[in-house]
Amino acid sequence: MSVLCIGEALIDMICTDKGQSLSEGQHFLKKPGGAPTNVAAAIGALGGNICLSAKVGDDPFGRQLKQVMEDFHVNTTHLHLDPTYFTTFAFVSLMLDGERDFVFNRGADAQLTKAEIEQINVDDLSILHFGSATAFLDGPLNEAYYHLKDKAKAQGKIISFDPNYRHLLFGNLQESFIRQSWIFLNEADFIKLSDEEAILITGEADLDAAAQKLLDTCQGVFTITLGKEGTLLGLQGKTYVIPSIPIQPVDTTGAGDAFVGAVLYQLDQQNTPIAHLGFPAWEKIIQNANKAGARTCEYLGAMEAFKHLTNRIFS
Repeated sequence: MSVLCIGEALIDMICTDKGQSLSEGQHFLKKPGGAPTNVAAAIGALGGNICLSAKVGDDPFGRQLKQVMEDFHVNTTHLHLDPTYFTTFAFVSLMLDGERDFVFNRGADAQLTKAEIEQINVDDLSILHFGSATAFLDGPLNEAYYHLKDKAKAQGKIISFDPNYRHLLFGNLQESFIRQSWIFLNEADFIKLSDEEAILITGEADLDAAAQKLLDTCQGVFTITLGKEGTLLGLQGKTYVIPSIPIQPVDTTGAGDAFVGAVLYQLDQQNTPIAHLGFPAWEKIIQNANKAGARTCEYLGAMEAFKHLTNRIFS
C-alpha cells in the first residue's frame, strides 16, 4: 500500500544576512519546503511508498519542487503544475531579538481543487496525512482538504493529522484554526502536536492538562513532541514519555516532519491494524521516529538532512 500527503509545496527564501529585515537583506537562500512536502520526502528517504498531492506553478520553482520530490522517490502523479498561478513563496529573516520578519506570498498551493482530489484512487492508499500549514486558510485547497478527509474516513483509511500552526499565518485567525483543528483531531487515527500546539488548541494552562483533555476527547493515538526531552505518547487512556537521543543540533528545521514521516513509514509496514497496536509496538515506533527527528537536526536544511535519512537508523 502507499501513504499520501496533501497540502502545500513551496519555496522558502531565507535571508542569510543575520539581523537584517527583509527590506534590508540582500542575500537569500532558496530552499524547497512545505510541511507535507517535507513529510513526503522523509518517507521517500526511508524507502516508503509515498505520493504527494499539491499544486505548484508551472515555473522554474514548481519544476524544481517536482524534481526534488522525484529525487526522493516520491510519486508526483498528483503534484499539479498550474500555468496560471505562481509557486508559493515564504520569505523569512531572523532578527537579532529572535523575532522573524516574514512575508508569505501565496500562489498555486491554494488552488488545489476538489476535482483534482477526485483523481486520487484512495483504494491504493493505506494512510492519508493531513499536515498542511495552509489548508485551513481560504481557497480551493480548504475544500479539497476536507473532501479527501471525508473520502478517506468513509473507506476506513488511516488518517494522520499534524496541525502545523504558524502564528505568522494565523495570528488573527486563531479561532478558525482551533475550530478546524478539532474537526481533524476528532477523526484522526494518529495525531502529532508540538507542546505549544497542544496548549493552544486545547485551551488548557499547561501540558499535563492539555494531554488529559486530548486523552478524554480524541479517539486516535496522539503524540506531543518535547524537543530534546523526547515525545509524549497518548495511548489507550494513558500517557508515556519516550526519550529521544542526545545529539549536537545544527538546524531543527524539518525535525517534526521527519518524526511524522518515520511514524507513517512504520505504520505502513505494519501487518497489525493500528487500533490493535499496543504500547510495546508504539514505543518502538516513537523511539525510531525520535531518532529520525534528532538526526535531521544534525544537518543544515530539511531536504539536505533527509538525504542522510534511511531506515538503517532504526536498528
